[in-house]
Amino acid sequence: MSSKNISGVVVQTKPEFLRTVLESLEETGVCDVHFYDEKGRIIITIEGENTEEEVSKLKIIQSIPYVISAEMHFSYTEEELDRAIKEINKNTEKILNFLNDDKTPIEKIKYSGHLKDI
Repeated sequence: MSSKNISGVVVQTKPEFLRTVLESLEETGVCDVHFYDEKGRIIITIEGENTEEEVSKLKIIQSIPYVISAEMHFSYTEEELDRAIKEINKNTEKILNFLNDDKTPIEKIKYSGHLKDI
């Protein structure tokens, strides 16, 4: 599937229904299961061409018997990635010139968690 959105979802069920809910999630075909624990917490991802498709898939998951809750906790879109790549590419030459300049004092080089703040 060529998707534009992907979201992480935390699903909660009671421990005694964990296996049943895991099987139901697999049967829906609308998500991928990545992690679960014996306390009934399940981490899945859903993908869609747009937010509406993701919400539709989330509602399917929320309607599964024994699911107490299913909530999105992370969402990513291709547009966000495209903007980030453009920003990185815009600053790459400036950053490389600064880092490779032998006249730049080492004290002036500091890493603040990302390269855009140089």
